[in-house]
Amino acid sequence: MSDMPTPDELFARPFFFCGIGGSGMLPLAQILQGRDCTVEGSDRSNDQGRTPEKFAALERQGFALHPQDGSGIVSGEQILVASAAIEDSVPEVQRAKELDCLRLTRAELNSILFNTSGAGLAVAGTSGKSTVTGMLGWILHACGREPTIMNGAVMKNFVSPERPFASAVVGGQSLYASEVDESDGSIALYRPAVGVLLNVSLDHMGMDELRRLFGDYLSRSRISVINADDAEALALLPQAKEVITFGIEQEKAQIGVVPGSIAEGPMRQAALVIDRHDGSEHALTLRMPGRHNLSNALAAIAGAAAAGIPVAKAVEALAGFEGLARRFDVIGTSVSAITVIDDFGHNPEKCAATLRTLRAHPGRVLAFFQPHGYGPLRQMGDELAETFANELEDGDRVILCDPVYFGGTVDRSEGSERIVRLIEQAGGHAEYIPTRKAVGDRLVNVARPGDRIVIMGARDDTLSSFARDLFDRLS
Repeated sequence: MSDMPTPDELFARPFFFCGIGGSGMLPLAQILQGRDCTVEGSDRSNDQGRTPEKFAALERQGFALHPQDGSGIVSGEQILVASAAIEDSVPEVQRAKELDCLRLTRAELNSILFNTSGAGLAVAGTSGKSTVTGMLGWILHACGREPTIMNGAVMKNFVSPERPFASAVVGGQSLYASEVDESDGSIALYRPAVGVLLNVSLDHMGMDELRRLFGDYLSRSRISVINADDAEALALLPQAKEVITFGIEQEKAQIGVVPGSIAEGPMRQAALVIDRHDGSEHALTLRMPGRHNLSNALAAIAGAAAAGIPVAKAVEALAGFEGLARRFDVIGTSVSAITVIDDFGHNPEKCAATLRTLRAHPGRVLAFFQPHGYGPLRQMGDELAETFANELEDGDRVILCDPVYFGGTVDRSEGSERIVRLIEQAGGHAEYIPTRKAVGDRLVNVARPGDRIVIMGARDDTLSSFARDLFDRLS
């Protein structure tokens, strides 16, 4: 393996992305291309014909795409960017080893871009990272700060015919806003000027390990922005240097909400934001429902304040924030008044937030959940079952299909049937239907006027097509 070059040497070399269409890979490829780097890639989904519109868009943007057979790796000068989870049996990895190419994980590359910018603004936490990164990036952009934004989700404000998958914005090099991930421990690579911490709850690892990772993250941040409503996040405050707190419930939070000012609708909401530094109040309107999204907005406002944006300006900018793809993304409401929603909910906290938002308004909820892998289902299956049983009411129902599986050596002995059993044991109504096609047929048959159908899951872009097809059938 070659020695690590300096950042200048690194970005002068050609890059090859293995899995270029992935939600964490695509934005990095776009940022590098925007900085005049040579970027090529391959993707198993492209070879299998999944989401062809995404790969057609990438080719239009000038990315050279290769089959995932190793043929794109032709020189030891190339830098292979591959997820830490990619098996050594993948042809690109084997070929890169033969040619002694430098290999970087997604997180290693992102941390180099982040740490070599003028100021890195990081958004961390178990849930809400992509939404807050999108909100914070939009505030900075709307206020003329020209940030570079690295997000794991498509930001609707930045979508154009040329860039339908706008999960990155290539701005200047003075501000770099990015979500940072704790699930693989790579959060330890980042040195933030501003470190936002949204929440700390069970997802990919145990709580003790999460507390250590997030505590260290705050201690490395010049300014920490902490959710005062989340007891686990607030408990880490002593490890931070300079702090701005935000919260809806905590009356001592520096960026908060005037009690009694929240007005919620099924698709939008409003509230009076209070800046307790000076007592000023600012009328916020959000095109997104749900108490969790109001909390996300406060996080973005506080993060922007840490970067020198006045609260009034941040609140004003958020009125124009259009949201993210697959984050409570309303596909449409049919003539028979059935609404279809596409949502990224895949861990207990995200699923609970989405279900609570739906339950706050009238109508039956039909939730379809596709687990994002056998491993995660084993790790958090009990908590997921509890969430569906507790958050849904008598007339509601949840359907699970088999977990996402794109190949590999993962243990597939325990799947969705176990979760359905647990939901029913806890008093909920659940069905196991192995294939997605059969799930679609079932939903079309049982849906009735006034229902809200929510399609939930991660790691599979075809869920959005499934949601759109389902809406077309219901229409």
